[in-house]
Amino acid sequence: MSQQHVESESVLSGVLQQLPTPMLVAEIERRLAEPKTDQKKHIILIGPPGSGKGTQAPRLQEKHCLCHLATGDMLRAAVKAGTDLGKEAKKIMDAGGLVSDEIVVGLIRENITSEDCEKGFILDGFPRTVAQAQKLDEMLKDNDMAGVDAVINFKIKDELLVKRITGRLFHPASGRSYHAEFNPPKVPMKDDITGEDLIRRSDDNEQTLGKRLAAFHSKTEPVLEYYKNAGILHAIDASKPIDQVNKLVFQAAGEKLRNAL
Repeated sequence: MSQQHVESESVLSGVLQQLPTPMLVAEIERRLAEPKTDQKKHIILIGPPGSGKGTQAPRLQEKHCLCHLATGDMLRAAVKAGTDLGKEAKKIMDAGGLVSDEIVVGLIRENITSEDCEKGFILDGFPRTVAQAQKLDEMLKDNDMAGVDAVINFKIKDELLVKRITGRLFHPASGRSYHAEFNPPKVPMKDDITGEDLIRRSDDNEQTLGKRLAAFHSKTEPVLEYYKNAGILHAIDASKPIDQVNKLVFQAAGEKLRNAL
């Protein structure tokens, strides 16, 4: 143990000793209830566009010190960095093709073995098919990593998503998301953290949403059955207000993680 770590522990112990007994007991109970810090957490978020994954992922990321991996962001970063997988993906995308599952899984493998993902990861936007879910499981196993701990299904009716989608706002650099009505930024069209401009995605319209929902129901819903059979699927009501959904997400993630200890 380093001298710095010993000094930090000493200071913390001194602070705790000054707390009134009821507060000290409450703090001990809180720490005992927390999952072990050395256990990596592997969480997948599944839901249709506009279901709230982009809003909840950063909160879950901060609570458990996880890395947030969205497939689109990973692809853009790899292409920009000019990695081998990025170059391969760029050729396919420039030709108008779809990036293969193998490339996406490769990008996930590269990211989750990085220092940023030391505590675990949140996957958003992958897997979209049962085949992808199987490839993900195989990759984790082949790399001697623990499997997926919890899959959180953001359930919401299609008709409620139109209003959500058409009001979405994004901060391109960070991926932070807002909503003009349900989760507005402090300053209109400005990111709360940086003050930079927010954007509306060109495909956030009712017609495009209809196509995306059809694809989700036909290809992704079987993935839910796959994870249900594995005993790690947790369905939450994503139509509730943001803070209520946040509590449900934490409960869904924490329940499975504690059971895995």
